[in-house]
Amino acid sequence: MTNKSESGAIFLGGSREPEPMSFVPWIIAGGVVLIVAAGIVFMGSRFHKKDANASTPDPYAVKLAISDLALSQSSNMAGSQITYVDGSITNQGDRTVDGISVQSSFHVAAGSPAQVEVSPLNLIRTRDPYVDIEPISADPIKPGQSRSFRLIFDHVSSDWDQQNPDIRVMQVHFR
Repeated sequence: MTNKSESGAIFLGGSREPEPMSFVPWIIAGGVVLIVAAGIVFMGSRFHKKDANASTPDPYAVKLAISDLALSQSSNMAGSQITYVDGSITNQGDRTVDGISVQSSFHVAAGSPAQVEVSPLNLIRTRDPYVDIEPISADPIKPGQSRSFRLIFDHVSSDWDQQNPDIRVMQVHFR
C-alpha cells in the first residue's frame, strides 16, 4: 500500500508514525564528557606545581649547593649575543631530584638587579665535540651526587655588570 502526502512524498506501508527518540547517544556523550572532565581535574591536581616566579624558594633548596660558576658568551647567526652560565650542583639532601627551576639575577654595577629570569636547570650531557644539555629528569640527581649544568640566556640587559648572576633554586621536583 502506497500513500502520498500533501507535499508529494510517497510513504510505503501505510501511515507513518514518528520514531521514538533514543537517549542512548546523549547518555554516552554525557559519560564521555564526565570522564574527560574528571581526567583533567585529576591531572591538574597530580601535576600541580608551585609557581616558579614565587619569591619563596622550595624548602629543599638549602640542600642543593651551586658552585663553580663560569660565564661565556657567543653570537648566533642572527647576530644576537647568547650568554651561558655553567656550574655544578650537588644534592646534599636525602631525596632523588628530577627537576629544578632556578632564578637568575643579573645585576648592574650598583648592585641592584638589571634582569631576573626563572628557568629550568639543564644538565650537561656531553662536552665534545660541543656541549649538549638534557633535562634533569633524563638522569635524576641522587643524594650525594654532583652534576654540571648550563643555563642559556638569549638576552641579558645591556646594563648588566658582566659578573656572575645570583642563582637561587626556587622549585624542586622529586622522583
